Amino acid sequence: MTVPSASLPATGDDRLWYVYAVGRAEEALRAVARETSGLYGEPLHAIECEGLAVLASPVPAADFHEQALKAQLEQLDRLETLARIHDGVVARAGTRTTVLPMRLATVYVDTERVAEMLRQGSGQFTSLLAHLTGHQEWGVKVYALAAPATPPSSPVSRASAGPERSVSPGRAFLQERRAQRRSRQDAFRAAGAVAARVTDTATAFARDRVAHRPQQGGPLATKAGENISNEAYLVPVEHAAAFRDELTALGDAEAGVHVEVTGPWAPYSFATPGNAAAAGRGAEHGRDPDEGQDHVE
Repeated sequence: MTVPSASLPATGDDRLWYVYAVGRAEEALRAVARETSGLYGEPLHAIECEGLAVLASPVPAADFHEQALKAQLEQLDRLETLARIHDGVVARAGTRTTVLPMRLATVYVDTERVAEMLRQGSGQFTSLLAHLTGHQEWGVKVYALAAPATPPSSPVSRASAGPERSVSPGRAFLQERRAQRRSRQDAFRAAGAVAARVTDTATAFARDRVAHRPQQGGPLATKAGENISNEAYLVPVEHAAAFRDELTALGDAEAGVHVEVTGPWAPYSFATPGNAAAAGRGAEHGRDPDEGQDHVE
């Protein structure tokens, strides 16, 4: 449904407005609103102001006040559902036009507050939309894949080597640990060299770069080995295929290293003024990503 914010019914004390993405007030975004549902199956609305529009839908206030929202975000299944629907709306809009993803679980008390958010941020939103138009976000992770651990030698096998070559169990254990440590150090050195080449190659294609914190364990770590580099790049659409192919080849050329290229994604890493500024300066490895904390306006 596409209507100016002043024409929408008042939300009332029992409902809030959940926002998904900001874009230009144009037919492409209005079509997404007509064709797409948001949380709880509610229809989307394109709330327009200052030549911009935000995709939003009503949600129960009881589920999104501070304590209830905190409880939702602590339940993995609820969090996954919220993130999936939020990202689904953003991704669908992103196939039609350039959009700025809003932070997960951002709600406003009424449509006038939503319109005021667009009014106050119109300059930054317009600048960011121009910056992102014609570009896609791609993720690049580099992993160090240490060699499989060697099984400990048995006392029998050590004895069979002959008295002149036999070693005590304690010394054998230390030798194996040193070998494992050297293998891990070698893998990290190789991965570090590949990561540097990845950055050099990727920045030749990309308009911007943001370095996120490497993912070590947890539900976001999707690959075996240790993630030593986790970066996002803003790549012109016409260069995306060459970007993917050249970076993938860098990992294939080095044993013990894996380069994972994913995308295209909605430009979460470049959708806020802070991240865009950091990207323009050239972010450092290990920089914390924008965590996207929930809030109510």
